[in-house]
Amino acid sequence: MSKDWLAWHRPYDEAGSPLQLRLAAVQADIRRALAAWPPGPIRVVSICAGQGRDLLEVLVDHPRRVDVTAHLVELDERNVDRARTTADVAGLTGVEVVRADASSTSAYERLVPADLLLVCGVFGNITDADIHGTVGALSSLCAPGATVIWTRYPRDPDLLPAVDGWFRDAGFELVSLETGLDGRQFGVGVHRLTAPPQPYLRGVRLFTFLEHPDPTGTRHGL
Repeated sequence: MSKDWLAWHRPYDEAGSPLQLRLAAVQADIRRALAAWPPGPIRVVSICAGQGRDLLEVLVDHPRRVDVTAHLVELDERNVDRARTTADVAGLTGVEVVRADASSTSAYERLVPADLLLVCGVFGNITDADIHGTVGALSSLCAPGATVIWTRYPRDPDLLPAVDGWFRDAGFELVSLETGLDGRQFGVGVHRLTAPPQPYLRGVRLFTFLEHPDPTGTRHGL
């Protein structure tokens, strides 16, 4: 049974749900990252953007809104439509929602390098090996000094320390790593690129999404 990526977004509106708490944490990090970027244009790329709520709800009233050119890459057509509608209603003319396979670097050929790269809702849905490989390739999508915001639920075994280490090995420094009040509500990491970016390579497969058959209704892939 394939995961319904439209239904996956419903817990964002459930008070106190891990996804709602995670969304608030990601949005706070996006606000800080945009505010801290030097004056001038800011290019944002969101990998597997879904409905784009993390970024779009921030841009509605952010002081740097006019500086932002954002590209949201998403494959599910229903989520693409919702993200486009949200951007249009909010008058976010600098936002483009791209329907493409976000797992291939080919999707980003004209969109990068990014000053802010969002990798939210990805690492909970791919293998540990693919997380490691993706983290190692992210700097090829980044501008010098770029910020990456990523998520991964801290389920057993807790992979967050390893992911932080993989980012460090790839030339990033840790800015913050938040897990909620009890340390296990969600995982939101922020890393800044300190090494020179790798060259962009077209046609590199970053990851393959796993399917989570779930007749019990338990939510996975946070």
